[in-house]
Amino acid sequence: MTDVLLIALFAFLGAAAAGLLGAGVLRLLRHRSLVVSLSVVAGVAVAAMLAGTLTVCWAMFLSPHDLYVVTTVVAMAALISLATAILLGRWVAARSRELTLATRSFGDGGTFAAPAGQPTAELAALARELAATSAKLDSSRERERALETSRRELVAWISHDLRTPLAGLRAMAEALEDGMAVDSGRYLRQIRTEVERMNGMVGDLFELSRIQAGSLTLEPARISLDELVGDALAGADPLAREHGVRLVGDRIDEVPVEVDGKEMSRVLGNLLVNAIRRTPPDGTVAVAAHRSDGGVVLSVTDGCGGIPEEDLPRVFDTGWRGSHARTPPAGAGLGLAIVRGIVEAHAGRAEVRNVRGGCCFSVTLPTA
Repeated sequence: MTDVLLIALFAFLGAAAAGLLGAGVLRLLRHRSLVVSLSVVAGVAVAAMLAGTLTVCWAMFLSPHDLYVVTTVVAMAALISLATAILLGRWVAARSRELTLATRSFGDGGTFAAPAGQPTAELAALARELAATSAKLDSSRERERALETSRRELVAWISHDLRTPLAGLRAMAEALEDGMAVDSGRYLRQIRTEVERMNGMVGDLFELSRIQAGSLTLEPARISLDELVGDALAGADPLAREHGVRLVGDRIDEVPVEVDGKEMSRVLGNLLVNAIRRTPPDGTVAVAAHRSDGGVVLSVTDGCGGIPEEDLPRVFDTGWRGSHARTPPAGAGLGLAIVRGIVEAHAGRAEVRNVRGGCCFSVTLPTA
């Protein structure tokens, strides 16, 4: 038993010395290639075995011939181990370089494509994560391009829509100032109308900026749908009468919702105004509300004739007004963007689809 303990002690001391030396070498070479690190690890393992074996052999006073045989066997094992470690390191390093080049391509604005070679399980997992990240970046770039396009269109349309009433206000003010206005009362009424329209545009811009900045503060309260829709219909009735449009709201379920009443009134108001202005005289704008599996659905159906299919994904974009909406009554194209922002702030969603003779805007809200 004592001999076994001595052999174990000598083997441990020899291996520990080799291990400490290898740890120091690894620390010095920790920033070098993976091939170097794997070679050092293999060398440490072989050196530890060799040191332990030789220490025990010397302690056992083996003959020179036996010691030579043991040393030769261990040395051959060390060569094979080192060669295997170097080959493995070169293979892993090559796969890492391929993955680095592929990563650089999508970092420069391209799309990530995984290398064709068979990597290790860890590198394969990393490649899958990089592919998923690349897909997210592509989607983000696409959204950024769409937002930038909508911003440019918004600036152009806002500039146009502000310049036109400003030119009219200047002309009317100069006519009043020079005493050239035959009917000063009509001029003053027109000035007030233009100022109110510009004030509405500025208010929409401010509301949209709050939504996009994430500073929209909601004050939710429990409200009945029929009460919410009834107030919105009453507010839109004068505009509907002016355009000769009939408002219908007889399919309203008495479902409670917990929303910010002021903001949701703005949502319904924007949808109703947009529907009334797009519906021809003698047309109908219908409002409905019902409970569904996904929550509470509010819908506004107009008689605009429908929206081109290629434009449907852009309806709620900032500044979108359609190909024919360039006149002042069309506004600045912010109403539907505000609708989507307010609805999403309520953890809901806003959608649009074409129906027979027009389109249907629907708002889905969580149930109270």
